[in-house]
Amino acid sequence: MGFLWYLTIRIGGALATIAAGSFLIFLIMHLAPGDPALAVLGESATTETIAAYRAEHGLDEPVLVQFVIWAKMVLQGDLGKSIALAGKFPISDLLVTRLPNTIFIGLYGLVIALVISLIAGTAAALRQGKLVDTVATGVAVLGISMPDFWFSYVLILFFALSLDWFPSYGFTPPGESLIGAFHSGFLPALAIAAPMAGVFARILRASLVETARREYVTAARSYGFAAPFVFIHYVFRNAIIPFVTVLGLQVRYLLGGVVIIERVFGIAGMGSLIVDGAFARDYPVVQACALTFLAIVLSVNLIVDIVCALLDPRRTR
Repeated sequence: MGFLWYLTIRIGGALATIAAGSFLIFLIMHLAPGDPALAVLGESATTETIAAYRAEHGLDEPVLVQFVIWAKMVLQGDLGKSIALAGKFPISDLLVTRLPNTIFIGLYGLVIALVISLIAGTAAALRQGKLVDTVATGVAVLGISMPDFWFSYVLILFFALSLDWFPSYGFTPPGESLIGAFHSGFLPALAIAAPMAGVFARILRASLVETARREYVTAARSYGFAAPFVFIHYVFRNAIIPFVTVLGLQVRYLLGGVVIIERVFGIAGMGSLIVDGAFARDYPVVQACALTFLAIVLSVNLIVDIVCALLDPRRTR
């Protein structure tokens, strides 16, 4: 019952966060300067035309009323239609075409970051104070220090323009060609992965070093267990909990980085969609994208909390 109660509280908190975040984003978008009617109709539109456009899309209602109407539609599974970016086109259809690209690039970058950090962090911890540790730590700091947009242009300059190994612009959706998606998505995924890999590697190294000094690890060694057995069952398993926690927190950075990376590499994903929607003052599109991002972040954090609870039985008592 302890774990079920913990899970219920976490799910309830996630739903409350989604509701509060949706309202906050809705309010900020409506308080921002700009008018969707003018963005669509142009500065030369007459007052009557603008008023008719606003009435057609419910923009003449109070903000709170607009939010309630939007929330009711969302609860019924209807995200509405674009009012400026793709006039009267269902937003759910936009998300269906854009979300897989963003998820693919995000997961691609996350896998690269995990592989690099697990190898570098573990090697640095096992060779603490030696050359491997120094090199791995230095590279991790370098990765954290590099802005992803700057690193993107470095990758384009070297791997795309100089070596011509990867395309400098454009992306092949995984639905068209999985091999093409892995090839065209490598540079943007690597640009996202580099800063995350640095964070993950440093966290893993610190956690492994600290855990290796615990009394129960010393006791396991005194029993005569083999070093690999002690490392896997006593050190790594306990040290991985902070690593998994940081992994969940970095999802927010991952989605934020995707917004920039998609613009740099010309990827038709959620990041570029929300930017285009914001410039066009397309409130429903921005709201739907923000809601999707928020749901993804909270879902991943919830999964991470559950995994940590399962790894540490003390949290389920």
